[in-house]
Amino acid sequence: MPDAYGFTRYGGPETQAFLDPPTPVPGPGELLIAVYAAGVNPVDWKVRAGMHRDFLPLDLPAVLGREAAGVVERVGEGVTGFAVGDPVFGSSAAGCGGYARFAVLTADRTAPKPDGISFTDAAALPVAAGTGYDAVRLLGPTPGQSLLILGIGGGVGVAAAQIAREAGVAVVGTSAEAKREFVTSLGATSVPYDSGHFGEELKAALPEAPDAVLDLVGGAALDGVAALIPPRCRVLTVADPGTAARFGARPLTRNSSPQTLTELARRVVAGRLDPRVTRVFPFEEAEAALREVESGHPWGKVVLEMRRA
Repeated sequence: MPDAYGFTRYGGPETQAFLDPPTPVPGPGELLIAVYAAGVNPVDWKVRAGMHRDFLPLDLPAVLGREAAGVVERVGEGVTGFAVGDPVFGSSAAGCGGYARFAVLTADRTAPKPDGISFTDAAALPVAAGTGYDAVRLLGPTPGQSLLILGIGGGVGVAAAQIAREAGVAVVGTSAEAKREFVTSLGATSVPYDSGHFGEELKAALPEAPDAVLDLVGGAALDGVAALIPPRCRVLTVADPGTAARFGARPLTRNSSPQTLTELARRVVAGRLDPRVTRVFPFEEAEAALREVESGHPWGKVVLEMRRA
């Protein structure tokens, strides 16, 4: 079995392939890990499609994946606080993807994996759960206020919903009708965009308009709720800055620090956050895993499993 999965040129899924790159060497401030699990995210296919090449230049072929969990194999120069054999999770270093048997993580965006969390759950935290955590923190809804999440059913949405609900915020989320029960299980009010009664259900769920909106969809999603967004409403997007700018939306500023990762892991161990890893694909099915996410309709989080703990 090849050691990595990535893409050979920018484009569609036809550019994806299993690869046999040399084992990467960690540079200063980096860690080499034996990967046990890697998170699969929309950003992965967007990188492959060339949407990020202006600010994320890559030497092709390149390995896919922005987050991983595993065991430290080697410590780069200047790294402290980590040792060979430590279980960790974090963000992959620039140019070194996580869909691989071995990957390089950036030490200042990596944290120890506690015993009470699986590698598959840990691999779901740096990008998806971390984005949800940062989004709620930046929007700052307070107890008793309301948060509307557009596209609540994916990995970012499920984390943001749980974090906001724990803070005493009323959460309303849009998703497909098929996810209504799933969304309700997050403690949120589900408003399916394809139910045929979207406008009526949304007004019933938010009779006084939301205090904050988190856009995880982009495109027409914000336009579809424009009538409910008053000038005072705080809007944040991770999907479509162009459309969102008309609503005064801010782009998300990420904080992938070890402190944030540690806080997320603590919440998982304590049962206060469930990353909702609903599909775990073996490494040899990496193509199917990315296809599931690229379809735009995943339930919760998708993870690749490289090794069994």
